[in-house]
Amino acid sequence: MSMEQTWRWYGPNDPVSLWDIRQAGATGIVTALHEIAIGEVWDADKLRERKRMIEWDDSKKPAKSTGLEWTVIESIPVHDDIKLGRPGRDVYIEKYKESLRNVGEAGIKTVCYNFMPVVDWTRTDLEYELEDGARALAFDVSEFAAFEVFILKRPGAEKEYSEQQLKKARKRFDKMSDQEKKILQKNIISGLPGAQEGYTLEKFQAKLDEYKGIDSDKYRQNLAYFLREIIPVAEESGVKMAIHPDDPPKPLFGLPRIVSTEDDLKYILKIVDSVSNGLTLCTGSLAVRADNDLVGIIERLGAKINFAHLRSTQRDKDGSFHEAGHLRGDVDMYNVIVAILKEQKRRQAVYRPDFSIPMRADHGHTILDDLEKKTNPGYSAIGLLRGMAELRGLEMGIEKSGVVFR
Repeated sequence: MSMEQTWRWYGPNDPVSLWDIRQAGATGIVTALHEIAIGEVWDADKLRERKRMIEWDDSKKPAKSTGLEWTVIESIPVHDDIKLGRPGRDVYIEKYKESLRNVGEAGIKTVCYNFMPVVDWTRTDLEYELEDGARALAFDVSEFAAFEVFILKRPGAEKEYSEQQLKKARKRFDKMSDQEKKILQKNIISGLPGAQEGYTLEKFQAKLDEYKGIDSDKYRQNLAYFLREIIPVAEESGVKMAIHPDDPPKPLFGLPRIVSTEDDLKYILKIVDSVSNGLTLCTGSLAVRADNDLVGIIERLGAKINFAHLRSTQRDKDGSFHEAGHLRGDVDMYNVIVAILKEQKRRQAVYRPDFSIPMRADHGHTILDDLEKKTNPGYSAIGLLRGMAELRGLEMGIEKSGVVFR
């Protein structure tokens, strides 16, 4: 009944190797063809080539299985023309459909994706220092306000903050050195697709300007149009889509965020009633909002959970947060895993072949030797190994206790 343990791998240039991942005890790989431009077709040959790289060690004669399987794609990005409902969206939707057909032919079962406008995720600090010297990802409301009001100078941004918030942002900004301002800008723009290529403030504002006139209702309509087109193809191809919640789950930069609450998820899952139209249960993202009942979401929407990111966040009173340890913070990880295992039991009872939900430990702390190494933010090997070990032990303890079968 155990969840399938997976690990996010950033491809051949990832500092964490496939053998590192195998030694950590994971069996599933979560990755993407990052080299393919947003909106272009994921070529069948490239998918097969990457799948072969993950699953077989061709340096051995004969080739030897690595014990790994490419289980989840995270992600096939959605082109802005689709998000914005532009006239050219149908061209990109057809390309997305072709990609899904190729994914299905390659035998990859799940695609995690998001519909966040402009930025995929947003943090103000990628090296937030904890009391024990470990580093984590963090979002500070005052620093974010300082960025968009005093650095980006987004028109109208100041109207979205209270007088007290603006005072705190001004105070924080005035204390920043030029270097700190550059780091803050870089950290926030890191969540922009293609940000590794470099974005100026002018280009970033231009991206935001493209969304003028798009409110939440219009944005939902654009997502609905996309799903009604692609889910039938996903079904035919044996692929399950899993939308990721907004991260963080609240409006940013004056843009609509429509995957932030349980009501948002219910709306999305009803657009096309299919197991292929599912969600990624990201406990850390959803838990940033105190009004999101994680256990209740699993109990009510569990049949549509196609993937799980297990992590915890620690909220502050002003809306700031940081990534907590996997068994700490505001996520009741014990009851979350109990609820997931009960959902898997329900699936087994009706002979669903996908009863084992792929999960991965998400956003580990940077600790020990990794503090001195170059790592992807949130994805250092040792921090994720610790998180995976904690989650694995908790899951085993729950299973051995028999609580799931009561």
